[in-house]
Amino acid sequence: MSRFRLYPTPAQHAACEWLRAGSQTVQQQALRDFDQAVKSFFVGSHRRPTWRKAGVRDGFRIVGQQAGRVERLNRTWARVLVPKIGWVRFRLSRPVPDAKSYRITRDQAGRWHLAFAVVPEPIPAPGMGAIVGVDRGVIVSAALSTGELLTCPGLSGTEYTRLKDLQRRLSRCRRGSGRSRRLKAAISKLYSRARDRRKDWVEKTSTELARRFDLIRVEDLRIAQMSRRPKPKPDPERPGAYVPNRRRAKAGLNRGILANGWGLLVQRLEQKAPGRVEKINPAYTSQTCSVCGHRAPENRESQAVFRCVACRYRAHADVNAAVNIAAGRAVSARRETPVRVSPKREPQHATSA
Repeated sequence: MSRFRLYPTPAQHAACEWLRAGSQTVQQQALRDFDQAVKSFFVGSHRRPTWRKAGVRDGFRIVGQQAGRVERLNRTWARVLVPKIGWVRFRLSRPVPDAKSYRITRDQAGRWHLAFAVVPEPIPAPGMGAIVGVDRGVIVSAALSTGELLTCPGLSGTEYTRLKDLQRRLSRCRRGSGRSRRLKAAISKLYSRARDRRKDWVEKTSTELARRFDLIRVEDLRIAQMSRRPKPKPDPERPGAYVPNRRRAKAGLNRGILANGWGLLVQRLEQKAPGRVEKINPAYTSQTCSVCGHRAPENRESQAVFRCVACRYRAHADVNAAVNIAAGRAVSARRETPVRVSPKREPQHATSA
């Protein structure tokens, strides 16, 4: 089998102007990363490498001795020596680690970020034996079995109105014009603001849960399938037509799922508290009473109200589901629990602890 040299030779690098404009170290590292991605794909451990597009997820990686050329200026700022660019200042969000490589990327809003390749130490368990259940939702991002309701911040009302106005103005623009580029940049800035808030909330919430509880139980949800675009459903009343507004309603649900960071929250929990995160089958956890165990669809009066038809226990629906998740309860068959209800029994108003 013949072996080919993937990396450009110094003569080729000096002959081509477009190669000479960039750093040889960065170009060689990009080819090494691509070679590793192809090998991982054929082994079966990773997906197929995707094509790069100019202006989308721009970035490069620096490894070796050049990655150690980082100097701290003061408590807030530091600088790094980027090949072919020079010293670049960046704002510190945490102490500079002792890393062997770092990556510089640009987001949709045109901001450049510097990330060091360091695996942080996991957060130690408190050792108190505390167990918590986390129920993820669209209205309430995360409901804990302790009764706490956590909401992921997003765009404010004014920002959401501005986003819709920019999208309407973009739909009337000619493609490729300067006005469309300015509108796209403004829209990307709003999306980046919402993404930053979501990531900040996920980091703070996952850190707090890892520090407070020894065991964290979450629902085993297939988020990719839940947020998938639905197939057109034929309309039985109109042959050859489809049910109207079905995709529009599903698109709103998909946006709500992705905007609350369901997958990112569990991913960061597993990284910060390895071995202390359990995934529970979510079957009928929202229809089962956490007090008496009676399960029926009528128990869920609304999105936020849970009222057991057997024992009259009333609580927040998401908190009740989180208590069932914390207990590790899962139902595999859809059936109602045969519980006799006394007509003279007074309703019980319990707290959502």
